[in-house]
Amino acid sequence: MSSGAEPRAGTRGASIARPIFLLVIASVLVATAISFVVTFSGPPPFDRPHSVRAIAMTLTGAFPPAFERAGPPPDARRGPFGSPGFGPLRRYGAATAPTARPGETPDAAARRRLAAELRTSPSRVLAFTGTASEAERDAFVGSFTFAWYDGGRWWVVQSRVQPFLTRWHVRTLLAMLAAILLLSLPSWLIVRALTRPLRLLARAADRAGTGAALPPLPGGSREVRDLARAVTTMHARLAHHAEARTAMLAGIAHDLGTPLSRLAFRVEQLPEDARARAAADIGEMRAMIAATLAFTRDEAMQTQADRLDLGSLLDSLVQDMVDAGQPVTLEAGPRAVVRGDTAALRRLFGNLIENAVRYGESATVGWQLEDGSVHVRVTDVGGGIDPAEAERLFQPFVRGDPSRNRATGGTGLGLAIVRSIATRHGGAATLENGRQGAVARVVLPLAG
Repeated sequence: MSSGAEPRAGTRGASIARPIFLLVIASVLVATAISFVVTFSGPPPFDRPHSVRAIAMTLTGAFPPAFERAGPPPDARRGPFGSPGFGPLRRYGAATAPTARPGETPDAAARRRLAAELRTSPSRVLAFTGTASEAERDAFVGSFTFAWYDGGRWWVVQSRVQPFLTRWHVRTLLAMLAAILLLSLPSWLIVRALTRPLRLLARAADRAGTGAALPPLPGGSREVRDLARAVTTMHARLAHHAEARTAMLAGIAHDLGTPLSRLAFRVEQLPEDARARAAADIGEMRAMIAATLAFTRDEAMQTQADRLDLGSLLDSLVQDMVDAGQPVTLEAGPRAVVRGDTAALRRLFGNLIENAVRYGESATVGWQLEDGSVHVRVTDVGGGIDPAEAERLFQPFVRGDPSRNRATGGTGLGLAIVRSIATRHGGAATLENGRQGAVARVVLPLAG
C-alpha cells in the first residue's frame, strides 16, 4: 500500500474566493444596470382619479368627440394577458340600465353628487363603486360604474380595470429574465470549475483506505491544493497503519507455526484417543493461521488491472466446484468485461459459493449489467441471515454460526476477504435475504 500521488507541482494557486467574489460583483452590477433601465423606462401605468364633474361631462358628451365611444363597453379593449387596456374615460349607450360589476355596490352618496352635477333627478342616475374606489368625495379611482338616462337611452361610463400585466410590467419581467439568463451561464461554468477538483478529491479520499494507490490529485485554487495535500497525508497515514497491522498479523501467524510443530511432535506420545483430539485441534489452529496469512496477504497485495471476462471466470469456477461434487448452478448472463486480478476474484466468488453451500445446502450464481457495472449474485436455499447482522458478518473473525465449531463454519475471514477484494477492485459486497435463503451481491465496475 502506497501513499499515492502528491498534488501537482506548480506555483501556489489563487484563492477560491476570487472567482466567487468576482461573480458576486458581476451579479450586483448586472442587477443594478437592469434596475436602472427599468426605473428610467417609466413608472408603471395607472389610472388617475376621476372627478364627479369629469364623469358627468363624459356622460353628457361635453368632451370632444374623440373621447366618446359608441358600441361595446370599455372592457372590450383588451390588454396583455386578456386584461382591459388603459385610456381616457369613455361612454357608451345602452337601451337598458346597467348593473353593478363584480366587486361594485350601489353608492347613494355618489349617486346624489352625480345627479346634482347633471342637474337631474337621482332616479335618472345610477352609481356603483368598489370598496376602494372613493379616494376622495370628489374623485373616484378603482372600479366604478356610472349611468345617466337622458329620456331615450342610458349613457354609461365605467372605469377601466387595471391589467394584470401592463406593458411596463412585461418589459420589467423580460429584463429580469434576461439578467437571470445572462448570469446563469457564467455562474454555472464557474461553479463547475470550482467543484470539479473537489469531486476528484472526494473520489480519491473515498479510495484512501481501500488498499489502492491514490490517483493523481488535481491542482487548482489555493484551498484545493491545501486540501489535496491533506488528503495525501491522510492516505499515507492510513497506508502506514494498514501495513503495520498486516505485518503484525503476519508475524503472529508465522511465529505460531513453530510452537504448533513442537506440540504436534509431543502429541504423538499421547494415548490414541487423546492424540486424535489433540491432532484435530492442532489442525484447526493451523487452518486458522493459514486463513489469517491469506487475509493479510490479500490486504497487502496491490490489485492488478488485467482485462478479463467475468462470465468466463465464473463459469470456470462453477465448473471446478461441480467437478468437486459441490451443488452449484450457473445462470449465465450478458458478457461482462472488468479489470482486476483473476486469482483474487476467483477467491472472492469461491468464498461466497462455499458459504452458500455450507449454510444454504446449494448455490446459484448469476449476474446482470446495470448502470455501467456488473451485479453478481450468489443465492442459496438456507434459512437466510439476520438483517441486523448483515454488515457485521463482513468484519474479520465474525462468523454466521455463533458457535466456534469448525464443522459448521470457518475462521470468520471468508467474508472479510470478499469485502477487501471487492473494495480494492472499486466495487462493493453486500448480504441480504432473498425469497428462499441468503443472497450475496457483488458489484464491480465494467472496464472502460
